[in-house]
Amino acid sequence: MKTLIWILFVASLTSIVVGVVTNSELDEKYIGFGVVGLFLIVFPLFSYYRWKNKKISDYMLTKENIEKMNKFNKD
Repeated sequence: MKTLIWILFVASLTSIVVGVVTNSELDEKYIGFGVVGLFLIVFPLFSYYRWKNKKISDYMLTKENIEKMNKFNKD
């Protein structure tokens, strides 16, 4: 999964750079496909990869977590 995300990231950035550097009729399409690839494919895959197998409750601000933070700050 990590290599797939890396390959898609490089492909999207390459598409954007090619669209900016070259002077052809398809410049805007290269840039557009690169941006769409980043924001609709690469970033969601990266977010899923980083957040799988983690408890969301550990990152939520609940009464228990507030007490843990207060205890940590006092020490």
